[in-house]
Amino acid sequence: MSGKQYIKNQLPAILLHLAGILALSLFLAVSGSSLQSILFLCIVWMLVVACYLTAVFFYRSRHLNRLLSMAELLDERYLIAEVMPVPEKAEAQVFYRILKMAEASMLEKIGETRRGQQAYQEYIEQWIHEVKTPITAIKLLCENNRSDFTRELLTELEKIDRYTEQTLYYARSGQAQEDYAIREIQLDRVIHAAIADNKYLLRQNHTQITVEAAAHQVFTDDKWVQFILNQLIGNAVKYGGTQQKLHFSVSKRENYVCLALKDHGIGIPESDLPRIFEKGFTGHNGRIVRSSTGIGLYLCKRLCDKLGIGLTAYSDGDGTTITLSFHVNHFVNEVKS
Repeated sequence: MSGKQYIKNQLPAILLHLAGILALSLFLAVSGSSLQSILFLCIVWMLVVACYLTAVFFYRSRHLNRLLSMAELLDERYLIAEVMPVPEKAEAQVFYRILKMAEASMLEKIGETRRGQQAYQEYIEQWIHEVKTPITAIKLLCENNRSDFTRELLTELEKIDRYTEQTLYYARSGQAQEDYAIREIQLDRVIHAAIADNKYLLRQNHTQITVEAAAHQVFTDDKWVQFILNQLIGNAVKYGGTQQKLHFSVSKRENYVCLALKDHGIGIPESDLPRIFEKGFTGHNGRIVRSSTGIGLYLCKRLCDKLGIGLTAYSDGDGTTITLSFHVNHFVNEVKS
């Protein structure tokens, strides 16, 4: 609360006091009091009023600043009525009751929204569980009846499987941390598992794959890292252009183990690079490949942030390189050694 605003709010009371001083001065003048006595009483009255208004200003400012500080410390600021003291003045108590009513209404709406989200998440998870059964059955039928048609069908089934995994993670994004299992994993195993998940897509596009120096161990969740690699492989093939080549390499840099996936596709314009991990951003390439949704890399970035994995992208005239950086836990390594 500024001093100017406080004076403006107290203007009626100040005018009332000035009117009282004027009336008292006229009464004393008519009664025959001396000019010195009248001035003395007027000065004393104004000093008392000024001291009172100043004291009230500092008291209210301190009180209001304390309330603002309490509100800023709260994650859910609509709960401010729970931590603020009950006011003593009748007018302030009315506003306090309004805050309590607003809080109760907000909590009710939040509970309703959370119940709706929970029901939606359960439905999505149930749907994905059910849809995976016919997908698996169709895969088995195609595996047992090999032909050019079934191989193309298996490629499309791999895409459907990847999209269902995207949907499952997106539905669980609020509680994804409950499904983490951090342990030591071999990066080469995860890389080959991701390649196997996309074998028909890679075969159909005649993609050449090389894996270099992948025998490193890191501490992370292998399932979610495999999910990330599946998204990156799908993107690399989608934007692979005429040179369908994928190169996996693992290197040690200071306190990190870095897994790089490089393609030789159409690349990413420099102006788009800062935004490729934003939700829904498709950029220049999204206008070339109409099936782009801008969700895959967004999910990868969000998951990497939760797992503590660095995710960066670099693109030049010879394709794009996506790098995953796993932090080395020196304490665990020392205990093991």
